[in-house]
Amino acid sequence: MKKIAIACASGSFKGAFVHGVLTALESAGIRANAYAAASSSVITTAWATIGKAKELGVEYWLTGMSLLKQENIGMSKIALGGIKNFSPPKLELFAKGTPEYLIAASAVITQAAASETQSEKARRMGRKLLISAAKKDRSWVNEHLQLHLFSTCHDRDSELHLNADNFEEVAYASTRMLHAWEVPAWIANKPYIDASYTCICPAIEMIEAGYKEVIAISNEPGIFYRDMFQLEEIPSNYQDTKIHVIRPDVDTRELGVDFTDATKEGLVAVYQHGIKKGEQFARQFEMKSIT
Repeated sequence: MKKIAIACASGSFKGAFVHGVLTALESAGIRANAYAAASSSVITTAWATIGKAKELGVEYWLTGMSLLKQENIGMSKIALGGIKNFSPPKLELFAKGTPEYLIAASAVITQAAASETQSEKARRMGRKLLISAAKKDRSWVNEHLQLHLFSTCHDRDSELHLNADNFEEVAYASTRMLHAWEVPAWIANKPYIDASYTCICPAIEMIEAGYKEVIAISNEPGIFYRDMFQLEEIPSNYQDTKIHVIRPDVDTRELGVDFTDATKEGLVAVYQHGIKKGEQFARQFEMKSIT
């Protein structure tokens, strides 16, 4: 029976909060039957899937921050380097008996959009979409993109099967924001871009996949939206299924961490805040289980 799924949100360096929460849940003995990630949460969620989020540690985020401060190191190189050097052992991630692991990514489904997103036009397109997001105009996405959820489960769509051979390209595709990531993303020679354009956190999608309870981790205080266009909220209940949302108490910018800018002290503070919120949730979750 499919029971609990943990779904983790995107957020670039803000993702240190998600990582802290995962570490706390793991330490409290809360293990899910499935783990789903979007964009910056892909690597940390992969470690959580094998029960070793704490082992990855905040050093993962500090390394990315230090690289960003070097010359000629862009977000694509940081993302690709993180996937290469910090991914969990594939023998464990893809082993029989490991919880289901899923990665969200946005498929580019029209030739017109592919020419915009996979070429030198991408940055301009990315900036346009940021403006559209500010205006809550999702029309371009509705016409040109489609959410794909890649899964290690063999019972799902075979074309969206996640395995040791395609893990790196799926992981990178999920992170590729057009305005700042210069290297195009392809999965099986098909164009993809960041999950956030269609899905900030695959919480609802886990319910649609059959899970009976979902823990969703946001990197933002306040309303938890389904995508960056902020037209639809992730509810506390969907199709009679409970969604428990864990979110920070403050905007992580107040602690020194924004999407693509962070300080060492800020990343440690955000990670620790995630641990604190995860511990608070774990205590409440245990009490609910007892009662």
